[in-house]
Amino acid sequence: MQNRVSCVVIIFHFLFTFIPVTGQTSAPTASTFTLADTLRGSLNPNRTWWDVKRYDIEIEPDFATKSLHGCNTIKFSGQGGKMMQIDLQQPMQIDSINWLGNKLTFTRKDNIAIIEFPDSLRSAPNRDYFISIYFSGIPREAKRPPWDGGWIWGKDKQGRPWMTVACQGLGASVWYPCKDHQSDEPDEGASLTIITPNNLMGVGNGKLVTTIEKGSKSIHRWEVRNPINSYNIVPYIGAYTSFDEIYAGEDGGKLNCSYWVMDYNLEKAKQQFKQVPEMLQCFEFWMGPYPFYEDGFKLVEAPHLGMEHQSNIAYGNNFINGYRGRDLSGTGWGNQWDFIIIHESGHEWFGNSITSKDVADMWVHESFTNYSETLFTQCKSGKEAAEAYVQGIRRNIVNDRPIVGPYGVNKEGSSDMYYKGSNMIHTLRTMMGNDTLFRQMLRDLNKTFFHQTVTGAQIETFMMEKSGMGKKLEPIFDQYLRTTAIPIIEWKINGGKLSARITNGTQKLTLRIWMPTGAGTGEWKWIDNRWTSIGTTLTEAESEEEWNKNLYVAYQAVSP
Repeated sequence: MQNRVSCVVIIFHFLFTFIPVTGQTSAPTASTFTLADTLRGSLNPNRTWWDVKRYDIEIEPDFATKSLHGCNTIKFSGQGGKMMQIDLQQPMQIDSINWLGNKLTFTRKDNIAIIEFPDSLRSAPNRDYFISIYFSGIPREAKRPPWDGGWIWGKDKQGRPWMTVACQGLGASVWYPCKDHQSDEPDEGASLTIITPNNLMGVGNGKLVTTIEKGSKSIHRWEVRNPINSYNIVPYIGAYTSFDEIYAGEDGGKLNCSYWVMDYNLEKAKQQFKQVPEMLQCFEFWMGPYPFYEDGFKLVEAPHLGMEHQSNIAYGNNFINGYRGRDLSGTGWGNQWDFIIIHESGHEWFGNSITSKDVADMWVHESFTNYSETLFTQCKSGKEAAEAYVQGIRRNIVNDRPIVGPYGVNKEGSSDMYYKGSNMIHTLRTMMGNDTLFRQMLRDLNKTFFHQTVTGAQIETFMMEKSGMGKKLEPIFDQYLRTTAIPIIEWKINGGKLSARITNGTQKLTLRIWMPTGAGTGEWKWIDNRWTSIGTTLTEAESEEEWNKNLYVAYQAVSP
């Protein structure tokens, strides 16, 4: 084991006649992207030979100059490497790099640095090493966080400094040097040491280890013991006060829940955050134990709407229900709970514990997490309310481009990964027709891929196996994830016979749909692009009310 070199301081409603649909949208061509996109979004020899084991980050922001300086000591293992790619976005600068007491040379190119190691590392056995990277500069400032991310230099209602960062998509390298690729998380966790003026508090991920006063400054050290993706490591600095509670959860242990808010919002927070135990109980029932018992659960008031920072969730929903007081479903059910508490907490299961290797597969994060809103609605208000909610959010679907993005260039797919992805999951649940099996599938997903990075293909294959529908799901995933075309169920009634078929679907698409035979009666049948028939006593007008609206399809009556 090498000696550690320390840093300085430890609109889709159900229409029965017409719905606008689009054909398949092609992915961007290779010429759309630059070398910088490839270096950021793909794995290359300067990245693959080494594995991140741990980050120990120390940071001191200066509010007056909007600048940062700090150090990241990276523990890594590897063998045979000569060059190492480190990501740090301009205008942030690397001041020096220390390895085994020696300064290493490096070359900056746009948003990366290529570090050159001595030849001795190439022939050394695979082992653990430490490298300390000192950095400084004025980071990109967020314009519209969290969507247009960067460092946030704000003030609270009393004019005191309030700082943090939101960098999902943009990347953690906007403020600290790291391997900025979701496929490689620090397996042994990370620490975040935040240096602040004495009148401010620094809040980080995981649990507070120490707070030390040193002259006019305070040094706050936080630590997570579990793997964590780089964009989730986030400091908050402000005039915080806190309170705690213990949740006796499914894992058999006691989960420490910690809440950090502006001092003038303490009483509001104590009321609004009563939703947390209810949320945890619901999500543990449906998705399995909270994934980070060792690191605790934390909500931190932020000067922006919110973000799913692992064990350190950013909260900025003004202590009101809904999405800033608005129900995104238009049904009223979304105003029964606080959107940021529910949605961002759902990411602890999908996004933080289960993380996509490539951002092209971010549907694994957002589709399941968006669906957690439906699950919580069911826990709170019943299944009919949940079905109304998930149907209601269809009005936010745009079908502009595929949900799965292009791989290897740090490019997400359509924002439809939220509402359309959620409705895809609800469609699969409806087709399964067995909520016990569906719940077990979600729990098995979280057990099997616990604290892992995955591909979208792995999740699709797993759901094929666990849903009981096997390969029939393959074209369904292709339809909803890789095209913008919504399946149309064409139907007709002639001579007491109801016939239905799929149009606007991929060639191999089959769906299990409810075919009504009478008022409140019918049969579930698999259909494809050929006519499938069943006897019915209903008229055309009566049939329109009997189709199952939980499937994300368009129903369209045609002439017999």
